[in-house]
Amino acid sequence: MKRVVVLGGYGAVGREVVAGLIGHVPEVVAAGRDLAKARTVPGALPLRIDLRGDDLERLAADAVVMCAETDNARVAESCLARGVHYVDVSASHAVLSAIERLDGLAVERNATAVLSVGLAPGVTNLLARESGGREVDIGVLIGAGERHGPSAVEWTLDSLAELGGSWRMRFPEPYGVRTVHRFPFSDQYTLPGRVRTGLCLDSRAMTALLPRLVPIRDLGPLRAAFRHVHVGGDGFAVAVESGGTVRSFSGRRQSRASGLAAALVVRRLDGMPPGVHHIEDAVGPDFLPELAAHGFELAHYDAG
Repeated sequence: MKRVVVLGGYGAVGREVVAGLIGHVPEVVAAGRDLAKARTVPGALPLRIDLRGDDLERLAADAVVMCAETDNARVAESCLARGVHYVDVSASHAVLSAIERLDGLAVERNATAVLSVGLAPGVTNLLARESGGREVDIGVLIGAGERHGPSAVEWTLDSLAELGGSWRMRFPEPYGVRTVHRFPFSDQYTLPGRVRTGLCLDSRAMTALLPRLVPIRDLGPLRAAFRHVHVGGDGFAVAVESGGTVRSFSGRRQSRASGLAAALVVRRLDGMPPGVHHIEDAVGPDFLPELAAHGFELAHYDAG
């Protein structure tokens, strides 16, 4: 692996992908529409590209990491058709489903695409695989005080339209038992068996407010407030419960965890078979301990 292009490389997750690749890949490119922002990413080569209009063949690379949500399937198809590996951090099932259909193309061109890469989906998929259960509850607790990228904020607000029922889950300390609201993370649609994924924020008050935001989610002032007002901390935790046992992964700065997960996947691409795979089918049991060694915590405890 000599050259990796990170699309959205100056965003909250993209910067962490770049940081996780520097020193492991000779050339790391931070790419996006804003060249000035791309130039602020330490250690990366800047590249201006508009995914909506530019010729995607300009993405000369051994691998492309997609940290935006702009024509993902078209970008993936362009990469795979040229034998370029592709990694996507999207949490949208519709996006990932469209890329899954490119499996035949990837195999034909000897290229690999890895989907469900990040925290949720990603780490959640791997914890669910470890549980071995056919009935799995996944909880995602995100720090409301962390500065998430604009794409992540927009996706979260758009997804409020699909907010479902709620249930209680036990997260690792200091969070304890929390109410989570069913949320359309893609892991519950791609993992086998009966799987449901719920979201909560570190702020209990903000979590309780989520259902009330559904009818006003499209209002401009609300969206601006979510982009600029940060109430809470930057801690996060994901918990996967099956058969009365919980497996969790937690730490600070969800964006860093997601970016590092994507970087570790990229660093393993050369040993993966061609085709389109979700992360749980692409990496081994050593992946989560390696990710946790970067300052995160893996835990295993009783759900009661």
